[in-house]
Amino acid sequence: MEGKGKHIAILGAGESGIGTAFLAKAKGWTAFVSDFGQIKESYQKELRELGIDWEQGKHDFERILQADLIVKSPGIPDKVEIIKQAKAKGIKIISEIEFAGYYNTAKTICITGSNGKTTTTMLTHHVLKKAGFKVGLAGNVGQSFAKQVATEDFDWYVLELSSFQLDDMYDFKADIAILTNITPDHLDRYNYEMQNYVDSKMRVIQNQTENDWFIYNADDELIVNEIKKRMPNMQLAPFSLKTPQEKGGYADEKQITINIKEQFTMSIHDLALKGKHNTQNSLASGLAARILDIRNDVIRQSFEDFVNVEHRLEFVAKVNGIEFINDSKATNVNSSWFALESMEHPTVWIVGGVDKGNDYSQLKALVQEKVKAIICLGTENQKIIEAFAGDVETIVEAGSAMEAVAYGYRLAKKDETVLLSPACASFDLFENYEDRGNQFKNAVRAL
Repeated sequence: MEGKGKHIAILGAGESGIGTAFLAKAKGWTAFVSDFGQIKESYQKELRELGIDWEQGKHDFERILQADLIVKSPGIPDKVEIIKQAKAKGIKIISEIEFAGYYNTAKTICITGSNGKTTTTMLTHHVLKKAGFKVGLAGNVGQSFAKQVATEDFDWYVLELSSFQLDDMYDFKADIAILTNITPDHLDRYNYEMQNYVDSKMRVIQNQTENDWFIYNADDELIVNEIKKRMPNMQLAPFSLKTPQEKGGYADEKQITINIKEQFTMSIHDLALKGKHNTQNSLASGLAARILDIRNDVIRQSFEDFVNVEHRLEFVAKVNGIEFINDSKATNVNSSWFALESMEHPTVWIVGGVDKGNDYSQLKALVQEKVKAIICLGTENQKIIEAFAGDVETIVEAGSAMEAVAYGYRLAKKDETVLLSPACASFDLFENYEDRGNQFKNAVRAL
């Protein structure tokens, strides 16, 4: 796309916004960056060095609406006034990923899903790197995709994509698309219509041809139904924990098996990632690796030595025989379901925060089986207390990570676990899920 003489307005000056500015400048666009909040000092410095005009704490409507193209941060919903006016004026609005895609020459593995996408992205990147690929990591993780397209020379990118990013992508195509699962999340952004959210996730396969691949969870009815409805023409590689797959991947209690080109098998006990949901993540990554003809010994080694992302079922410490686990990244009920499902000892569960319309009933059976006490860590805990009042004897409320950890230490015994897996967003008591996880870890280390 020719940028010379054209104006681009970039809304939101986080990692993706600054990266977009970087690429826009490199391609001859006249850029203007506008953030309704405050811009980080380090990002302000980058914009000054690039010689790009910017504003914070407001949106200059007149200036923004003169742009030929708008790139918006995934966090900005369509219902804000500036977006409404831009749409009414017919200005094209896209995501950073779409913009970077205009100039990207590398091949892409694009990963989305309600849960497991970060782990699958990191694991896939780890395997490709170990196999000697020139590979970048971007999207929801790592550095901005746009900035890397401007400055790096990769042959492949592994991109983690949220539904919000996919919503503003139109011409972009994944060479390999991965969909881990679809469960209710962010429904507030989709008019509380599940189908809108499903359509958003399915955009990961848009524009794919018969030479491309779609790796998907065959145990997820929503995904299977969408495939039947859409009859896509790319090559399909399903994975399952229930049924063997002739062309795809599957697992039983003992091993994972991948049938793409040549067979790959590995004992479940040798996987660095534990729990059923992580077996699914490993299957998805393994399928991508086999599609790319990565050798079995490289895949096996990568699966053995992978270290998972921070704040995702992260072991913090053992204090007097009590294990503390930080799963602050679990910002929805489904993520916490996976966390509880993988607990092997009686668990004191720290839960709560900003409720996104959560339905806790699907956790009831797991709570009865695994949880001995609940610590509510949020400002509005009534819904949690009512949901589990009959299932556990002890439910207490904590106003800080320090207080929650102190309760956990008191309520758990030797060979038991204290799990922070909030099932909620964090911005009532914390800046974000990272801040929540870090405060939890600091409190554990202070015991």
